[in-house]
Amino acid sequence: MKAWLGRVQVGMAILFVATQFPALAQLAPTDTTKEQQFLERFVSAAIERTHHTVRYDPAYVRIPYPGGDVPPDTGVCTDEVIRSYRAVGIDLQKEVHEDMVQNFSAYPRSWRWLLARPDSNIDHRRVPNLMVFFQRKGQELPITGRIEDYSPGDIITWDLGGGVPHIGIVVDRKSPQTGRYMIVHNIGQGPKLEDVLFNWKITGHYKYFGPSS
Repeated sequence: MKAWLGRVQVGMAILFVATQFPALAQLAPTDTTKEQQFLERFVSAAIERTHHTVRYDPAYVRIPYPGGDVPPDTGVCTDEVIRSYRAVGIDLQKEVHEDMVQNFSAYPRSWRWLLARPDSNIDHRRVPNLMVFFQRKGQELPITGRIEDYSPGDIITWDLGGGVPHIGIVVDRKSPQTGRYMIVHNIGQGPKLEDVLFNWKITGHYKYFGPSS
């Protein structure tokens, strides 16, 4: 009886708070809810990119810092990831550069770009650098052959063959033929929405929600 009365009293107290102070009854969104909302906006930004005409151009271009971008009608696979994140308020140019300044030795120094220091014009536009950055600052997820292990908002990297890297974004549109989530990427014909998740060898699987506050 005492336990029952105690539960009644607690319930009445919660009801009083909820009715007298409604603002206190509004629970803040959980971290999971915030992350899901972020992924929805990120995926929408990626899909919006498919409405742009972009000529594939890997040329080195000097750009402002931070917030710099190559001309909007040009770009490569990494630029679609960069532009999608920038649309939701995350500047990968700035985030990658700052991490490379502090941790330059953690990043690859390929024979193709033997640099002595970070370069904010190009570092964030290189797939191997983004792979290291997402490993360090995001979530590194398993690489499998199961379609259910990949979800909207994931970042995928591939080896196209011969060590040629590629990157794209998993979005919330499914292929009616395979049931797989489709990918927004630029492999040479501008940003496209295609069912290519398992077309090449997957080398990286990540989620990134932006810099921690």
